[in-house]
Amino acid sequence: MPNKCVLTLSGEQMHLLGDRALYWPAREALLIADLHLGKADLFRRAGIGLPVGGTGDDLARLTRLVEQRPVRTLWILGDVLHGAAHRAAWYRQWQGWREQHAALEIGALAGNHDRVLPKADLGITLLGERVQEGPFLLRHDPQPHPTLHVLCGHLHPLVRLPGMQRRWPAFWLRDRLTVLPAYSRFTAGIAPVMQAGEQLVACVEDAAIALPAHT
Repeated sequence: MPNKCVLTLSGEQMHLLGDRALYWPAREALLIADLHLGKADLFRRAGIGLPVGGTGDDLARLTRLVEQRPVRTLWILGDVLHGAAHRAAWYRQWQGWREQHAALEIGALAGNHDRVLPKADLGITLLGERVQEGPFLLRHDPQPHPTLHVLCGHLHPLVRLPGMQRRWPAFWLRDRLTVLPAYSRFTAGIAPVMQAGEQLVACVEDAAIALPAHT
């Protein structure tokens, strides 16, 4: 199965990657949403037993993404963090990852979980709630724009494929609005209520599977 689905959005070729990221070749830019750094650590601090390794796994996947293609810029479409930025294991892992990719430009949009992001010292540029890049408006929540194509996250779309019990993360392609899947594997999500003409691209392991448009 292919590891990417190539589409044209607002005149720009985009690669929807099976590893839950969007690649914009013309800008050598990688976009992810809902990284949720520290979520498992936060749950463990609350006494909820969870396995370790979630942040390390997410960052290892991100390393592969930026090394497998030309990437000058990484944009994170909100929810970089999950809550208070305690200096737990995830923070040391992130700092090590950032040092290894010091030349990579990283910009982050503010998400609903990012209240302490300005104080987190992650070595990234904070872009506020929205920023325009070419024909696209980057933001966290899926609010349409009258003229720009919105690239966003927040909803964590999921889809169940025929013959499979579990649901898979998915890109949700709407009219001038594309919702990225949650990049972090430690997330729940929603089953989108589809309108006519909308489409999902499922992320199954490393494969990107384009499903038929909704009728």
